[in-house]
Formats: sequence, structure tokens, C-alpha cells
Amino acid sequence: MTDAQILPELKQLRASIDNIDAALIYLLSERFKCTKRVGVLKAEHALPASDPGREKEQIARLRTLAHDADLDPEFAEKFLNFVIREVIRHHEAAQKG
Repeated sequence: MTDAQILPELKQLRASIDNIDAALIYLLSERFKCTKRVGVLKAEHALPASDPGREKEQIARLRTLAHDADLDPEFAEKFLNFVIREVIRHHEAAQKG
């Protein structure tokens, strides 16, 4: 194939990637709005910022979802652990006022 033959498909794929990236950002924003409210509730009721049991359940659930979606479960776990660390950081900040 020549460059002229692959460029339209490459452009289309990149546009799809851009749209998916935008959707991911908006979904993460919505997720953090929910976790921010959880952090406020935890702070108001003197609950710990971290919930290891819930985190373990979520990791197991997302590993299964990743496997079913043909996504590397290790990658999904690393991604979720990153998100969880950020959520806990926000919850700790909410507890400090």
C-alpha cells in the first residue's frame, strides 16, 4: 500500500482515537464528581478515606470486565490503582477541611 492509500484510514482511526480520548476525560470527570461527594460524606461522618475491601472488590470486578472486553487485566488494574490513589488523596484533603 502506498501512503496515499493508507492516509485516509489513518486519519479516520486517529479521529476515532481523539473522540474516545475526549469521552474518557468526560467519564473520568463524572467519576470524580461522584467520588468527591463520597469524600465529603466520609469526612462528615468521620469515615476513613480509604476502604481496602471496596478497593479489592473493584479491582477484581474491573479485571473481569477487562478480560471480557479483551483488554489486558494487568493494565486495567494499574489504571484503577492510579485512580484509587487519586481518589484517596482527595478524600484525605476533604477530611483536613
